[in-house]
Amino acid sequence: MFFTRFVFTLSYRPGSQNAKADALSRLYDREERPMDPTPILPASCLVAPVVWELDADIERALRAEPTPLQCPAGRLYVLSAVHDWLIYWAHTSPSSGHTGIGRTVHCLSGKYWWPTLAKDVRVYVSSCSVCAQCKAPRPLPRGKLHPLPVPQRPWSHLSGDFLTNLSPSQGNTTILVVVDCFSKLCHLLPLPGLPTALQTAEALFTHVFRHYRVPEDIVSNRGSQLTSRVWRTFMERLGISISLTSGFHPESNGQVERVNQDVGRFLRSYCQDWTKEWAAFVPWAEMAQNSLRHSSTNLSPFQCVLGYQPVLASWHQSQTEAPAVDDWFRCAEETWDVAHVHLQRAVLHQKGSADSHRSEARV
Repeated sequence: MFFTRFVFTLSYRPGSQNAKADALSRLYDREERPMDPTPILPASCLVAPVVWELDADIERALRAEPTPLQCPAGRLYVLSAVHDWLIYWAHTSPSSGHTGIGRTVHCLSGKYWWPTLAKDVRVYVSSCSVCAQCKAPRPLPRGKLHPLPVPQRPWSHLSGDFLTNLSPSQGNTTILVVVDCFSKLCHLLPLPGLPTALQTAEALFTHVFRHYRVPEDIVSNRGSQLTSRVWRTFMERLGISISLTSGFHPESNGQVERVNQDVGRFLRSYCQDWTKEWAAFVPWAEMAQNSLRHSSTNLSPFQCVLGYQPVLASWHQSQTEAPAVDDWFRCAEETWDVAHVHLQRAVLHQKGSADSHRSEARV
């Protein structure tokens, strides 16, 4: 009725010629169409909202049903409706890094409990498509295992190596990997390229030595920058002994080689669609590697060095996890003693297990 008051003529105009579209040339659709939002933050920053949503689900579930009597003290009972989400977060979040079955179970069992936790984790991890694509079998080398001496305290003996020939990301193509042989704590330092001997020494002093003091020994391969006169002179001035691996035998520095494999697996898992953005995920890889329990010490590297384990979720934090200041040194020494005992046992177990499947090295 509104248009009856006007005198006008309708004419058709093809869409290619109708540069200034108006309301009459567009079909009105009352149905709301789903929007396709463009992400503003990178994927590496999206772990916190997932955790907060999961925390709310667990809190609601705890209010809906009482905790069973068989639930261990100090752990939260989780209903079946939240199992999949909790396992998904513990296994695939950037702070976990697509860990294996044992580490995922240990990550969850410290705070949460339900009767079939281990079974559910085993089924989920075994069916993870990302793990199937990014994890490769490790063949056994020849020769018997000769373990390195077990240190007495953190950061007295270090292992170092380089991850090289990576695709350029934020101007970096190399990662310097430094591992503490006692606690297994690692530091990952992205670099623009393979550094010189002086640049390597400066990177270690800037990012490692100034935090943990100068070590007694460093194990490394026979790279040119690690066998040069500059490197040897720098280490001698600091009072650091140098232990070089056998030629073409990286297993001599097996601790850092294993960390290299874990870091590579982590970056492959989270950078499949962003191969040139791996540098943004390096801090997540370091945090995941240091917060997960190590089989040799039976502790996480964080707990072995700092004396406490970082909490799994933000809303549930035990008051007994962070020791008081006056008890810190006592707790740290007890933690180190426990870690040293586990390390000695792990060395004997690893040697026996490895030698049982190996033959004598050819002379």
